[in-house]
Amino acid sequence: MSRVFAEMSISLDGFITGPDHSLKLPLGRGGEKLHEWIYQLASWRELHGLDGGEQNPEAELLAAHNSRTGAVILGKTMFDHGSPFWGEEPPFHIPVFILTTESLPPEVKRGGTTYTFVKEGIEAALRLAKEAAGTKDVKVAGGAKAIQQFLRAGLLDEILISQVPILLGGGERLFNDLEDSIASTFINTEILKSAEVIHLRYDIQHD
Repeated sequence: MSRVFAEMSISLDGFITGPDHSLKLPLGRGGEKLHEWIYQLASWRELHGLDGGEQNPEAELLAAHNSRTGAVILGKTMFDHGSPFWGEEPPFHIPVFILTTESLPPEVKRGGTTYTFVKEGIEAALRLAKEAAGTKDVKVAGGAKAIQQFLRAGLLDEILISQVPILLGGGERLFNDLEDSIASTFINTEILKSAEVIHLRYDIQHD
């Protein structure tokens, strides 16, 4: 059965961006350090059309996450911040569904990525994403508000966290504005430690 998972790099103090994140500074001040671990991995470089890179357990983990994913869901803010850098051949190579409040036409990019804008809410976006993914899984790739919506609605089956040993002191928190009424249990099912990052996978049990 297709599963729905979220994936995010996070600082020790719980932030997925640094302070003052904006269109001009999508990761905020210091936020680029959250992702430095990934740039030399062969599986990351392959998605971005680059040769070479390191072959190690982290690269294998990322490759496994990529191969299981059949569709991606993004929040509009993350899309607006990321799309100028992703260009005409984005690193998804699969259908991407954007949560928005606007009626916008689909955008077909090179390399297999199609952006579809969904204004009817997360349930509608998830239904379309599951149809597009087929037997593969659906990834909610961010930002924080999108992941929070899916968590509040009980629609996430698991969450993958790469914990980076830095303190950002401000920015966008991954787990913010969550009501006390959320009834979910996080069951740790996998840990991978590299030289600099701890990768955690939690299955989510909804009460």
